[in-house]
Amino acid sequence: MIIYKTDEQLEMMRESALLVSRTITEVAKILRPGITSLELDKMIGQYIADHKAIPSFLHYNGYPFNSCISVNDVVVHGFPNKNELKEGDIISVDIGVILNGWHGDHAYTFAIGNPGPDVMKLIQVTKESLYKGIEKAVVGNRIGDIAFAIQEYTEKKHGYGVVRELVGHGIGRSLHEDPQVPNYGKKGNGPKLKEGMVLAIE
Repeated sequence: MIIYKTDEQLEMMRESALLVSRTITEVAKILRPGITSLELDKMIGQYIADHKAIPSFLHYNGYPFNSCISVNDVVVHGFPNKNELKEGDIISVDIGVILNGWHGDHAYTFAIGNPGPDVMKLIQVTKESLYKGIEKAVVGNRIGDIAFAIQEYTEKKHGYGVVRELVGHGIGRSLHEDPQVPNYGKKGNGPKLKEGMVLAIE
């Protein structure tokens, strides 16, 4: 069941999302070769707590960390660990917070130094594909319009594949709500987008 939010609830969710963004900015400030993802995770947990919020992922289905940190070929949901980051690594930092009962959830991929032109192109195309999906996230469109835009840009235009096993989702008082938001699909398919829907396009 899709849960539609009121304007007041959307404003509270915006505050949660902004805290996630600020936390990711703090990660960027200390990211360097030699630091470990476990050190980053501890900083993330402390920063969230300092702002009177709770990490969404901590204890979610038994998960023991504040964030998901995926390095290089780990697609998503990487466990923070004691391995030091190296020059040329790429690292995806996925953070969720609960602030005033509402979740915020998003991720950002960083390059440590210069991982090379092929990797930088992958990062850039992935970012651009997200914005292609966001452009279609308007009232009256359908979930499939978002999915198709992402798939068309990544696969047809640039020759990359999209992950099919994991999808985006609705979000609100629960971290994962309906509807599912895949990165592949057909125009005109899926639930219609309406005022008050909140989506995590992943």
